[in-house]
Amino acid sequence: MTEPGTESQRAGGVADGDVPSIALVGNPNTGKTTLFNRLTGLRHKTSNFAGTTLEARTGRASVGEARLELIDLPGAYSLELEQPEARVCRDVLGGEARGVPVPDGMLVVLDATNLGRNLMLAGEGLRRRLPTVVGVNMIDLARRQGLHVDAAKLSARLGCPVVLISARTGEGVEELKGRLLEVARAGVVPTQTPPGDEVGLRAWAEEVYAFAASGGAGDERLARNTDRADMVLTHPVLGLLAFAVVMGLMFAGIFWLASFPMGWIEGIFAFANGGLREVLPAGAVRDLLTDGVLAGVGATVVFLPQIALLFFLISLLEDTGYLARAAFVADRLLRPFGLPGHSFVPLLSSHACAIPGVLATRTIPDRRERLATILVAPFMTCSARLPVYVLLIGLIVAGLSKSGAVSHPALVGGLLFVGCYALGIAAGVLSALLARRTILRGAARPMALELPSYKLPSVRGALITAYDRSLMFIKKAGTAILAVSVVLWWLGAFPHAGPTAEAQALRAQAAVVAGEDAGVLVARADRIDARHAKSESFLGRIGRAAEPVFAPIGADWQLTIGILASFAAREVFVGTMSVVIAGAEGGDDAGEQGRVRDELAGAVRADGRTLVFSRGTCWSMLVFYVLAMQCLPTLVVTAREAGGVRWAVLQFAWMSLLAYGGAMVVLWLVGGK
Repeated sequence: MTEPGTESQRAGGVADGDVPSIALVGNPNTGKTTLFNRLTGLRHKTSNFAGTTLEARTGRASVGEARLELIDLPGAYSLELEQPEARVCRDVLGGEARGVPVPDGMLVVLDATNLGRNLMLAGEGLRRRLPTVVGVNMIDLARRQGLHVDAAKLSARLGCPVVLISARTGEGVEELKGRLLEVARAGVVPTQTPPGDEVGLRAWAEEVYAFAASGGAGDERLARNTDRADMVLTHPVLGLLAFAVVMGLMFAGIFWLASFPMGWIEGIFAFANGGLREVLPAGAVRDLLTDGVLAGVGATVVFLPQIALLFFLISLLEDTGYLARAAFVADRLLRPFGLPGHSFVPLLSSHACAIPGVLATRTIPDRRERLATILVAPFMTCSARLPVYVLLIGLIVAGLSKSGAVSHPALVGGLLFVGCYALGIAAGVLSALLARRTILRGAARPMALELPSYKLPSVRGALITAYDRSLMFIKKAGTAILAVSVVLWWLGAFPHAGPTAEAQALRAQAAVVAGEDAGVLVARADRIDARHAKSESFLGRIGRAAEPVFAPIGADWQLTIGILASFAAREVFVGTMSVVIAGAEGGDDAGEQGRVRDELAGAVRADGRTLVFSRGTCWSMLVFYVLAMQCLPTLVVTAREAGGVRWAVLQFAWMSLLAYGGAMVVLWLVGGK
């Protein structure tokens, strides 16, 4: 190891006109990503490192008239471990990562409140012999804890510039950018080469810490307060209760707050849809734009408020230091099923929508555990299933009440809803256990989890994270969803079926009557033609051809059309059944909904005797929709996040097989009538 004070060594350096590339390295929970957001603002893009599912964030920072290109590497506890995040860091720092620029320098981000431990990673980074600057982050929090870091002494021991910063407040950030530009252009490498073995490196880190940092009485007092909080938040019982309260409040807030912008978005698309229908002449072009393009885009964009709010709130919780403690508590519950505590938030998020749940799995360090969580996240009951539950449970309860089997239908309906949620959770965790014992077999990764200091979150960083995730969702899922929506529209709209004789007779009758009676007759004629058009379309023909496939779970050709249509999105089932069987879209009016439900309950099959929604079929369909993978956007995101289409195919095949088998068993147990 070179002694302090030795002259700096020079590497290549970067010409004045070029943009230096800087790699950001740091342990998890050091505020590295918050610093990256502070440096780049919205001037960054997010993708995956080639050949991995780990996130690559690159962006540019301004230093006066000059620019810096920054590469935010995954957080790693060590550069030498055989783990995906460590391998990515080694490849990028060594200039061997495909699609990533070779770094001209390195920024090592340290947590001022955990400086001793962070210095281990700093030592490993210094051995890379890149022009290096060390940023000691959270210095404002360290001061409040009574900790003092001497930047000059630390710089002398590390052999490279050291800047004290606070990514949350912006303290020292401008000085840091200047130092990065200066070091990269000069090509100055550190004068220190820490020991290569772990024992020697640990001793070196302890020596550097003892020389450059000191603590006061405030450190001990704050540590006691932190310990008291951790005794509650990581307790086996109290910790679970605290987690349930925090997550309950978070998701209640998401549902409540997101309902407003979701309503606005639906209103905007409804207005645009109506406007196009008025401006454009009737025909295939108008139907394509309104029922295909606008419907597909609207079905994607309406999820944005939930996704943005979810990641905003999760980012705030992570910044406070609480999320690490929540994962520690949840680990006890999920570990027997082969899932880590990190999986809890993605699975809980999936009860709102599986898409943000799958995106949230990026916080899971182990690839096998992350894939298992992605595969089972759609088993959680999302909001899109609720309309189907309402219809089927309503039909079941109505049948039970009519037969006198129940005296409290509302209570029975509530229990059935709870049962649907419970069945989805059970199927998810048991599927995860099966996956971890077979295709994703491997030793469970010990939950190496740092409990970071409690601190105020960065609202600015959380907003940037929410924007980044929302934009990623639109780019990744939007195009595929739009394409498939257009295809489904075409299958349901062609070939055009002419007006039926019954509908023509009703319109002729309406022509000779006046007032509301004429409108009622015309509306009835429109419903008859809509039902006929749906049944004679390519989708209707496919439904008739596929009827033998779904007959074992109690579906006739009409139900088969609903099942096939809902593979794009579950909520389509209710509207499809309303058109195919009841001949109406089923609006928000309670009376109209009641009429549609009555028609569905009384609809008979082609034999003229058996009900379409018989008792056995209702139970069978309910189990099928609890377990089936019927969400195209989720499949698209799964393929992207898991690293290949094969994982989406596996997810679809397994969930469909489980749903089909479960529905068959339930139909056999309940009976087909």
